[in-house]
Amino acid sequence: MLWYVAYGSNLHAARLDWYLRGGCPPGGLRTYPGCRDRRPPRRTVPVLIDGGVYFAGESRAWTGGMAFYDPLLPGLAAARGYLVTVEQFADIAAQEMYRPPGADLAGIRAAVETGRARLGPGRYETLLRVGVHEGLPMLTFTAPHRAVEVRWTRPAPVYLGMLARGLREAHGWDAARTVGYLAGRPGVAGRWTRPALRRLVGTAHSGPPTDPPERQSSSDSLLEMPGRRT
Repeated sequence: MLWYVAYGSNLHAARLDWYLRGGCPPGGLRTYPGCRDRRPPRRTVPVLIDGGVYFAGESRAWTGGMAFYDPLLPGLAAARGYLVTVEQFADIAAQEMYRPPGADLAGIRAAVETGRARLGPGRYETLLRVGVHEGLPMLTFTAPHRAVEVRWTRPAPVYLGMLARGLREAHGWDAARTVGYLAGRPGVAGRWTRPALRRLVGTAHSGPPTDPPERQSSSDSLLEMPGRRT
């Protein structure tokens, strides 16, 4: 077992569920094969990790900028830890890398042992260890470059809305705090107006926050992982 730490659209549990069980999410342009093991995460925990989130590139599933994590950006990145098997993490990561799931990723052990493993030059092909919780490693994946090395791009409304829902689910943030957090992210700042962002977050926060049907998972208290830069 390990903790998969999500900081982008997979903050939203229903979004992650498409990677686990497969299929094409509403509004998306991509069909996912799903994991070999399609069971839900055993538990979830809200997490804050050193660094920040920025948006760059062009999503093939949603259009617009994609969320990436840079551990050297100032501040803290809001994230969510999902307790999954190593096999599930490998299949989730493979789908993010546009690789077929079904094979173990050799870089997982290297990331656990050294803190970082680069599997390729593409998006989400760099694995990072961002902490340890209950004796289990906390891993995420991101691009190999720093935020300052690429051009930032505006995320699409449907994509940013999933982040907003995920922040509410994982951290219990209200609309004002969610707007404040997202407004400061490179790729959102200067490309989304505050009124537009408030409308988007208000819509995303309407109704009760829920995990996928029949997949409710317990949430622990907030974990902060300071001083874990890799």
